[in-house]
Amino acid sequence: MKHILIIDDEEEIRDLITYNLTKEGFETSVAENGRAGFEQLKNHRVDLILLDVMMPEMDGIEFCTQLRLRPEFDHIVVCFLTARNEDYSQIAGLDSGADDYIAKPVKPRVLTSRIKALLRRSEALSTTNQDLNGLVINRDEYVVTLNGEKVHLPKKEFELLALLASKPGSVFERDIILETVWGSDIVVGDRTIDVHIRKLREKIGDDFIKTVKGVGYKFVID
Repeated sequence: MKHILIIDDEEEIRDLITYNLTKEGFETSVAENGRAGFEQLKNHRVDLILLDVMMPEMDGIEFCTQLRLRPEFDHIVVCFLTARNEDYSQIAGLDSGADDYIAKPVKPRVLTSRIKALLRRSEALSTTNQDLNGLVINRDEYVVTLNGEKVHLPKKEFELLALLASKPGSVFERDIILETVWGSDIVVGDRTIDVHIRKLREKIGDDFIKTVKGVGYKFVID
């Protein structure tokens, strides 16, 4: 069961998010600011943090910056909750080490969907090295080699490959791929997946990725 830490100075928002995440089967804990958030990290093994930007005592940017300086928390996914529409707020959040952001007011279905996508992506990128019949995926360095030869992949192609390879034999539906690799805030079509799959096949061959018609794609090892 994944544990979500909600850090927000508004009790109503904390309660709303806690209610909806609990319904989805997540464990939750809450804090009213960054300092209290670090106290919660002493008591729980947290998988993802939902983090408000503007808070008293220690705001979200400072909290995230300090969090990313501590290696024991490298596994934690950080998603900002921001009511501010200014681009600099979002950029500052991502520069401080956040993985994503969600705009307030929070829509429960969007929130739970985004959290699940972020956790899937984190899981897909969590293994340092994976050797799959001569195809080696180094997730720490974003490097792929095939039979000892380096394969040059842009970030999205790498993340798509890492996602499919995270569960060989499992079928990933197109909607899941879109949301996990591209996110629900970015409008892209099914054709985007097809183009990236085609480019991957050109670089690593046709044998690793199979099409499941009408459903999606899967990574196979013969």
